[in-house]
Amino acid sequence: MIASVTSGSVEKNAKIITLLVTLSGLAALSWQVLWQLKASLALGVSAWGTAVTLAVTMGGMCIGALITGRILEHTNNTRPLRLYGVMECIIGISGLFLNSAFQIVERVDTEFYQASPELAGTVYLLGIASSFGIQAIFLGATVPVIGLMARQSQVPIATLYGLNTLGAALGALLSAFLFIPMLGVQNTIWLNSSINLLVGITAIMLGREVLFANRLSADSKTAEPPFKFFMALLIVFATGCATFMLEVAWFRALTAAFMSTTDAFAIMLSCVLIALGLGARLVPYLRTQKNASLGVLLAWSGITILLATPVIERFDIFVKLVAHYEMIIFVQWFFLTLYVIGIPIFLLGLALPWILDTQNRPWKWGVLYGVNAFAAILGALLSGWLLLPTIGLARTAWLAGLLVGATGIIAAQKQRRARLSALTAIALVIAVTFESGLGRVRIQGASDFKTRVPTKILEFYEGPDSTISAVEYKGGRRILFIDGFSTTEQSGTVLNSDMPFTGQYMAWMGHLPMLLHPNPQTALVICFGTGQTANAVRKENPQSLRIVDINQNVFKLADHFTANEKVLEDPRVNSVIMDGRAYMRRTPEKYDVITLEPMPPTFAGVNALYSLEFYQLARSKLTPDGVIAQWLPYHLVPAYYSASITKTFHAVFPNSILWNDPTSGTGILIGSANDGGDLGKLWPGFARTNIKRDLTEEAIRKAVVLDRSKIVDYSALGELITDDNQILSYGKAAHLLRRAKDANKENQDLIDTVLKDKGE
Repeated sequence: MIASVTSGSVEKNAKIITLLVTLSGLAALSWQVLWQLKASLALGVSAWGTAVTLAVTMGGMCIGALITGRILEHTNNTRPLRLYGVMECIIGISGLFLNSAFQIVERVDTEFYQASPELAGTVYLLGIASSFGIQAIFLGATVPVIGLMARQSQVPIATLYGLNTLGAALGALLSAFLFIPMLGVQNTIWLNSSINLLVGITAIMLGREVLFANRLSADSKTAEPPFKFFMALLIVFATGCATFMLEVAWFRALTAAFMSTTDAFAIMLSCVLIALGLGARLVPYLRTQKNASLGVLLAWSGITILLATPVIERFDIFVKLVAHYEMIIFVQWFFLTLYVIGIPIFLLGLALPWILDTQNRPWKWGVLYGVNAFAAILGALLSGWLLLPTIGLARTAWLAGLLVGATGIIAAQKQRRARLSALTAIALVIAVTFESGLGRVRIQGASDFKTRVPTKILEFYEGPDSTISAVEYKGGRRILFIDGFSTTEQSGTVLNSDMPFTGQYMAWMGHLPMLLHPNPQTALVICFGTGQTANAVRKENPQSLRIVDINQNVFKLADHFTANEKVLEDPRVNSVIMDGRAYMRRTPEKYDVITLEPMPPTFAGVNALYSLEFYQLARSKLTPDGVIAQWLPYHLVPAYYSASITKTFHAVFPNSILWNDPTSGTGILIGSANDGGDLGKLWPGFARTNIKRDLTEEAIRKAVVLDRSKIVDYSALGELITDDNQILSYGKAAHLLRRAKDANKENQDLIDTVLKDKGE
């Protein structure tokens, strides 16, 4: 029996449920942002780590949906809203322990790695699962409960699913642009938990008055769904797999256009979620239309995926032609992304909520959502680890489009299949014809230069970590690109003066700390690039040199850059593929010299190599007279952030100086683990007279722009960068669009002001 209720109470109940489900979606996506961030801080940034985080997230949701669907099928829960509230409270309370959980995982990982490095992968997986696995399971568990709430409050499941997804889109944007920048990571965790607890307590209290039976009406039981259950499973599997295949493939192209910033990822993800949410929200309307067919709509999704891919391949060019204004750059990025991917993802987003809306049993809701989540894991891993490295992003997107299109054609009425097949074939021909030739005739990001197309692409890799290529331009100049960003430049016979050369400072990232140490025997270089820094360290004759880089392909490309003089072949040199921060945490070794030149500070994840906690870790790995050097890229960050980097560095290394490369103007921070004396007054390394360096001793000394006393005043103009405040990662991406000369001038003006105040 279903308790009788008035139409007014049903309407009131529906409004409450829609609000709670929307807020729950907001918190859910914010949790996923926090999980990825905390995992990268605790265990390092890596493709493997991202894959594990995704697997635990979607796997946990899959398990939660499957188990709860089965349980609800065999119970008579008369208060689903109350059960939903209990689950939300569990999610919120579990989140309160997130920080402590990751701290424990970090310590355990360090101990296990030092004892048994071969167990690192297993420990990583178990650590991630134990940190937020419960939250992920209960997030998935809410899906069949929401199904009961929808049926018993006479709201379509698709409507609630759509509102939950739109709430998630809002959560992605708020996390990146409001919560974390304004509150920090820990306070955002507290805020998220508060939202879950608010939703949970409200649902529990209101659930007392909602006395609906779990069992559905006879009409609901006998209603014939438009698809057999096997076909429903095929549709949700195909669309779940294709959605995450596209996220991996398309996001790789969009990342190159948006410079790999955290803000860019938030914008891209929110656009996907908005399109999915709008699709779900319109399912109830579309299902009432006489000629509406999910199969046909899915076939058109496949067609539009194929047609959109050639545009997305060229998104780096497209954005540079359209986006110019820093103040509204995020708005431009958002609408450009939504404009290009909106229709394909909107059509793709119809499938799961449509299918859920046609089913009438909790176990079926759980199974369908679980299969969709499992397919999402498979799609992400398949595209990132197999398809991208072997066939590239364009063909990966084509396969996703064909998978969705074929599924739609199978699900469509027989009389429409021939026409849809022909249109899909035409779309494929167009996609193939207009393929941009990534890795063969062009690379993303090369359009930064006036010579848009390289003379020769020397080597090109796409993989789970990044897209990386070595290219050669007219005159012999060779450049390394990582996700569209020009990381290093090596000069050949320079015939094209329009292409600036700024690579000289890389050698000084190696020479300087070695020159300042009285007897450097062991050295660590974090981030290899083209190997110029590592080679400079090697030239200063240490007994051993360890090179750590997260991307194995940079080592494969090393031979294309002769400036490194085959440093990797030196028997004193040992290379390690690992996140630099994770390596330093795991290794028991100490070094006389540590030098690092990571990707630009505002790139996603790089804040971890400029934070207070990182420098404290680095200091613990230095010998008593150890010296560390850190890249300070004036041309990529405004003066305030350069001063903030310096303040953070100086807080851990009070005996520090700022050195400017005379050729490029690039800054290099150098600090000593020995707090006594004045770094930069003595340069014991000059006693090694048999080493060729490009600058004289006088020029090197003169390039120290801020000594120990002056760097204090410069540091005072910034703020400390921490793992919690994430100053460099969130809300700062637009600064990368400043012209180099503007950022350089702003930084130099600030330094000049400090020197002027000192009377120099």
